[in-house]
Amino acid sequence: MAGDKQPDEGYRGPQVCSIVGITYRQLDYWARTDLLRPSISEARGSGTQRRYSYLDLLQLKVIKRLLDAGIDLRHARKAIDCLRSSGEDIAAANLVIEEDRALLRSGEEIIDLLQGGQVMFNITVPMAKVVSEVDAAILELGA
Repeated sequence: MAGDKQPDEGYRGPQVCSIVGITYRQLDYWARTDLLRPSISEARGSGTQRRYSYLDLLQLKVIKRLLDAGIDLRHARKAIDCLRSSGEDIAAANLVIEEDRALLRSGEEIIDLLQGGQVMFNITVPMAKVVSEVDAAILELGA
């Protein structure tokens, strides 16, 4: 289900768990500890349900991926806080997880989410362009 086809009322807990691949216990714990609270509506007593937005789902999936990659919950919390404060469009960015690092690549910037949002020096070299330039130079030599 794409982000533009989300239900107006949001997603209920069991739906969120199924979509993200987490247990209800995890979802409940994350909401109670303010890791990620539902942005549409909180549960307010018996008979009410939390409602999560599509953006909430994306953030929950990022948290799950971080945990699956072996990053502890404390660092996952720090990473998601940094991701939120970066103002980046989560859907357009790339998250790179390697051993004990979580990097967010957006445009020309790489942000280390576990180092408090430190921007890393980044030089992008499109290899396809390098290959075509070398091939063209070789062809010119033969001419």
